Amino acid sequence: MGSSIIKSSCGTGGAYEELPEGLEKELMPKHVAVIMDGNRRWAKSRGLPVQLGHIAGRRAMKQLTRNCKKFGVQVLTVFAFSTENWIRPKEEVNFLMNLFEEVIRSDMEELIQNDVRVSVVGNVGGLRPSLQSLISSSSERSKDNKGMDMVTALNYSGRHDITEATKQIARKVKDGVLGSVEDIDETLIEKHLQTNVIEESSYRNPDLLIRTSGELRLSNFMLWQSAYTELIFVDKLFPDFNEGDLVEALTLFQKRQRRYGGHKY
Repeated sequence: MGSSIIKSSCGTGGAYEELPEGLEKELMPKHVAVIMDGNRRWAKSRGLPVQLGHIAGRRAMKQLTRNCKKFGVQVLTVFAFSTENWIRPKEEVNFLMNLFEEVIRSDMEELIQNDVRVSVVGNVGGLRPSLQSLISSSSERSKDNKGMDMVTALNYSGRHDITEATKQIARKVKDGVLGSVEDIDETLIEKHLQTNVIEESSYRNPDLLIRTSGELRLSNFMLWQSAYTELIFVDKLFPDFNEGDLVEALTLFQKRQRRYGGHKY
């Protein structure tokens, strides 16, 4: 990848501050989702405690956020903790909860200054009260920001997301808010998924999903939303994922032809 930079200035809504040569702003994905996998293996391969792997992953996530904002991505969604992760050792889970709180406390000012709107999707009610409070506060403080949406999937399950949306719609039919089941369509279901926290409805489904660590699966992440998402799997463990890797993934994305089930002749 060449080192020259294309610079342009736009409004605060996802401004392209600088773009590496070879990337085209017109082809930039609006929504990038990342399954941040490999923190534990990164630590174990170095003979380090698992906790240090998560700290290294936190640094990589911070850089990822900065780079997505810099390149003009409108929405970044990261998979930080799944509903299945509770089965990990209690000590590790407690460390992660403490780390999530530390990230909110230490990074919030930078995010606000950079016009980033912060949201969390997942079963927030299943988290400890102190973390719930910080999540609520960060969402409230950043709610008017327009530069980029930063969405963290925390205690999240794609199946649970769809199940809860279905329950909400069923209640509306039962209560007469919806006339009948015939009023249910894909647009209505999408409005009830947790990604409705993203204000711009056309950005709610990821254009590009990146998974690190070489694993080739979605792991119950954004199952509905990823129906037509371009998937890129990276061998690197997440703590080693850097700006060059992001640029490479974006370049691969821009070379693909998105057909949405149709044909391009």
